[in-house]
Amino acid sequence: MQYEAAALGAALCWAIAGMISSAPAKHLGAIAFNRTRMVIVLVILGGYAFATGSWLSIGGPEAELLIISGFIGIFVGDTALFLTLNRMGPRRTAILFATNAPMSVVLGWMVLGEALSFAALAGIAITIAGVVLSIVFGKRRAQLHHWESITGPLWAGITLGLIAALAQSVGSIIARPVMETGVDPVAASALRVAVAALGLTALMRLPYEQFHQRGELTKRVTGRIALSGMLGMGLGMTLLLFALEGGEVGIISTLSATSPALMLPLLWATTGERPAFGAWIGAALVVGGTALIFMN
Repeated sequence: MQYEAAALGAALCWAIAGMISSAPAKHLGAIAFNRTRMVIVLVILGGYAFATGSWLSIGGPEAELLIISGFIGIFVGDTALFLTLNRMGPRRTAILFATNAPMSVVLGWMVLGEALSFAALAGIAITIAGVVLSIVFGKRRAQLHHWESITGPLWAGITLGLIAALAQSVGSIIARPVMETGVDPVAASALRVAVAALGLTALMRLPYEQFHQRGELTKRVTGRIALSGMLGMGLGMTLLLFALEGGEVGIISTLSATSPALMLPLLWATTGERPAFGAWIGAALVVGGTALIFMN
């Protein structure tokens, strides 16, 4: 049960971190926010890994795969995720990001030649239906909180969300065999985060205004970013990697994809606005479809 509890804990961490991240990500811009977040998490995880000597658990071949996984899953994936957050709000972003589960199944079929059963196909269809329902019918007219507003074209936000999910799926597939060798989860997370931090720093030095920092990095904003990073990347990702060490991949993937459902009561408690009926049904379909994919 410890691996299953860790996966559920990761989902809860990501749900809370998504809500905490919304305001500072808009204030700084997605790129600057994510770079600051990665640097803070790297200091924490890297310091722990050096203090405990867990860096020694990573050999050359494992390091190469973790670097690739970090570039795709965190640098590309997290950057697209926070661009989505700025456009779509935390609830819709969580729903879109949950599509990494069916994407993993499709990638397994395309790349590894794994068979797609009828249950898996049904699960993919149900998950997609849940995403559509949550986005189209997930807001009541009475809901006024800015988290429920959409900035820019809807298609752009959906595209970015799907890119984030795909990158997460590819990154996890690459990291999975490494974690099965017994590599320390904290050290693995630190290496992946370091790759993302370097990539984001390089991106911010390019002569494009959209990559530069927008607002001032105040103590309050830094505190929220640190809390978001410790919950999402520090605790959440480490819990997921720990869960992948000994849990069944299907069950772990299902439990870690429950963030959209866990976020709804959190949003209700935070904003005082009851989520629309379509949001509840959509989140339930996403979680149910994911379960059907991995439980067969």
